[in-house]
Amino acid sequence: MPYDVVIVGAGPAGLSAAIRLKQLAVESGQELSVCILEKGSEVGAHILSGAVVDPRALNELLPDWREDCPLARTPVTENHHWILNEKGKSAFPEFVTPPYLHNKGTYTGSLGNLCRWLAGKAEELGVEIFPGFAAAEILYNDDGSVKGVATGDMGVARDGTHKPDYAPGLELHAKYTFFGEGVRGHLSKQLQRQFKLCEDADPQVYGIGIKELWDVDPARHVPGKVIHTQGWPLKDGESNGGGFLYHQADGQVALGFVVWLNYKNPYLSPFHEMQRWKTHPAIAEILQGAKRVSYGARAISDGGWQSVPKLVMPGAALIGDTAGFLNVPRIKGTHTAMKSGMMAAEAAFAAVHAGRGSDELTAYPEAYKTSWVEKELRGVRNVVPLVKKFGDTWGTIFSGAAMWMELIGLRWPFTMKHHPDHESLWHASHATPIEYPKPDGVLTFDRLSSVFISNTNHEEDQPVHLTLKDPDIPIGYNLPVYAEPAQRYCPAGVYEVVGEGDDLRFQINAQNCVHCKTCDIKDPTQNINWVVPEGGGGPNYPNM
Repeated sequence: MPYDVVIVGAGPAGLSAAIRLKQLAVESGQELSVCILEKGSEVGAHILSGAVVDPRALNELLPDWREDCPLARTPVTENHHWILNEKGKSAFPEFVTPPYLHNKGTYTGSLGNLCRWLAGKAEELGVEIFPGFAAAEILYNDDGSVKGVATGDMGVARDGTHKPDYAPGLELHAKYTFFGEGVRGHLSKQLQRQFKLCEDADPQVYGIGIKELWDVDPARHVPGKVIHTQGWPLKDGESNGGGFLYHQADGQVALGFVVWLNYKNPYLSPFHEMQRWKTHPAIAEILQGAKRVSYGARAISDGGWQSVPKLVMPGAALIGDTAGFLNVPRIKGTHTAMKSGMMAAEAAFAAVHAGRGSDELTAYPEAYKTSWVEKELRGVRNVVPLVKKFGDTWGTIFSGAAMWMELIGLRWPFTMKHHPDHESLWHASHATPIEYPKPDGVLTFDRLSSVFISNTNHEEDQPVHLTLKDPDIPIGYNLPVYAEPAQRYCPAGVYEVVGEGDDLRFQINAQNCVHCKTCDIKDPTQNINWVVPEGGGGPNYPNM
């Protein structure tokens, strides 16, 4: 199937790119064919974010968006930052924080619903969207440039044989292919190796965000109230991260906890840290009489400015979270992801209009270098490294000073470096095991009941999409050296060590996978390789 532009991923970046391409085609009176492949069962099924959204890119793309967009229902009305200890909290003064952290003019709501709305706008313009089709393979031209992608075969049994409903994948050829797969994309990893896209960039670093949606007591609900927390229950010097709690529309509160994946103790479980965080009196009070209705998890790109790779290669470009445009201190990446898709779209349209194809879209990185996206990320580039180096208290002070200096034009003369997350774990013999409380089923829960309300489903008789480069490493090396941390860092209970004594084996419950990619990132030997399962599998987030 030939197209001018093929886009992998119907997230904010991919949808914005598609809309911008079609807008340009309409404005110029040109024909332009655009399609989007989405591995989720529908647009938004795999989208998860807090989310508080800066509408800057949305204002540029669709100026009238407030007329019918669901995000417009809940502007942010209050902004709070709490520093937690085990029993109490202190409020961080807002006048101390840089103005762009105040959330003035932002909106809170479901990013999945925003994507569903954007998909409707894209389809009105003639964009073809194919949900339930996972891009599984990169196609190349004879000269090595990217030719497009192929979708995965459907109806393949676990042993590789074809089931009665077998259907081969489709090849989609394009003059340019955009990869907007989100964090740690399966195909994007291959492109980065093939074209050495990260040679001049720091390693990307990540966090894992665990999110829940709750229906709360109307008396405790304040639409537009935004709360961020830092401190307890994470142990300073061993782990970093924090919590969020957003009062959204329809009496719901979105709350979650982020653990940066450079944590050191192999016994730490991000899922259980999130459950423990909810027991803090200040959080538990808001959830009194409330009911949990949804759950999900996903990795977050935390590297920022110094980890942005080369954005283009012959015939293709990286957009959105695939390239790592999240602004960590602002806890926002939707606006930067959208703008990246728009810049790539403008470069591709000009190239197609000029009769080109399969070359490097150099106009895209050139536009990025002079954009507000680059300026925003450059100004906060040292925040994450400072907190990692000096801990929560001093790191927050130093990073706050760094942001203020950038705002008044006193740019730091250096950029601090990142180090890969999988290298940070202590050996288990040097770490203290963490005893987490049992769930009470009211405020705190176990992983399996949580996965159940994520609506996660995979066809069980299909090839396992969580592959091991060496099947002997989990029991032979990771278990004695690191107490096999996959048992704990996975927020969905995918990995287990089962058996007794000398009869131990590593079990992969792939049907539980919520596609967060944490295993692909944090495994200390980089032995786990996440690949796309059959299209349509995974979580089905209704309002996340």
